[in-house]
Amino acid sequence: MEPKQSGHRTSRRSLLGGLAAGAGTIGAARLLAGGSAALARTRGSLTEGDAAILRFLAAAEILETDAWQQYNELGGVPDSEVPGGSGSADYIAALQVLDADMPQYIHDNTEDEFTHFTFINAYLASRGAEPVDLDRFRTLPSSRATGAQNIGRLTNLMQLTVDTTWWTRYRSRTRNPDFGDTFPQAVPGLAKGQFPAIPRSDADLAPKDHLQAIANTAGFHFAFIEQGGTSLYPSLAQRVTDPQVLRIVLSIGPTETMHFQTWQDKAGNAPALTDPTNGLVFPDLNAPPFGGEDFQTNLIMPEPTIFLDRKFPVCSIIRPTATQGAAMGALEALTANGLFIGQSSAFFAVLTELAGAADAASRGHGANE
Repeated sequence: MEPKQSGHRTSRRSLLGGLAAGAGTIGAARLLAGGSAALARTRGSLTEGDAAILRFLAAAEILETDAWQQYNELGGVPDSEVPGGSGSADYIAALQVLDADMPQYIHDNTEDEFTHFTFINAYLASRGAEPVDLDRFRTLPSSRATGAQNIGRLTNLMQLTVDTTWWTRYRSRTRNPDFGDTFPQAVPGLAKGQFPAIPRSDADLAPKDHLQAIANTAGFHFAFIEQGGTSLYPSLAQRVTDPQVLRIVLSIGPTETMHFQTWQDKAGNAPALTDPTNGLVFPDLNAPPFGGEDFQTNLIMPEPTIFLDRKFPVCSIIRPTATQGAAMGALEALTANGLFIGQSSAFFAVLTELAGAADAASRGHGANE
């Protein structure tokens, strides 16, 4: 699915003016009112490029939060920290096959993403820049499964095409996407269809292997989302000019990496099975035709690989981190994932504009390397 262009230019101010509603507004208001000492001491406006980078990151975090909130409503721990939903016992049990602590991990990841976009939006406002508000696009349907809220969503978790090349990319010792290298899928079937990662209704709670396939899909999708943020922050950090903005990007980015590390570990516990309703196969990644270092499930640390130039020794790194086109690449990956199926052309126009502005930011020489 390619990003669609709107038939008319949407007013940037009308779409970006104001803070995101609900928990985001509350969090931002508290931050600005109570304020950290660092924000209170902030003076001067942001450069256009730095503001554009922060706006795109805020938008990405809003979208990420919307997805995680749906996961938390059905499979996490709905509480005062992450309100909404009441959980689905059967879905939670299927997630716990991957790890007994999955509900708590889902809850904590969701809370983290809320804090990321509310902080970035509050910081933008503190520097006289426009925060990001995507609330007008909360039009996608919710799951009808017991436990989910019946509210409008920004993202669609019920028709996912999950790219699992991140699995082999982080295990390869000879290839790096920054050099144009490509990688095999860990779960080829997930890249060939549209599959739910949450129960669409209570009918998805059976048969057992169907529900487990949904939980397995979620497990690999969790890591897909977080590996994107893991790369996006260091990629865009190379274009930042303001030291305080750089501090923000370098402080938030590593939390995305911590999330990715957690979910990569849990995805490796997804049981091999075939979904009896649609034929989706989750293979045994430790056995032929898989197996070997490119698929081994307990290799959850980034294997050393080539970096900057093939003449250098291999190095354990985040990959990719090339900065050119990083924001647009992230948007295209999320779109191909099916996360925005059902969204309007205006939604794609706004996200495309935000990504383009972030990619156009430059700190001078080296920004386009």
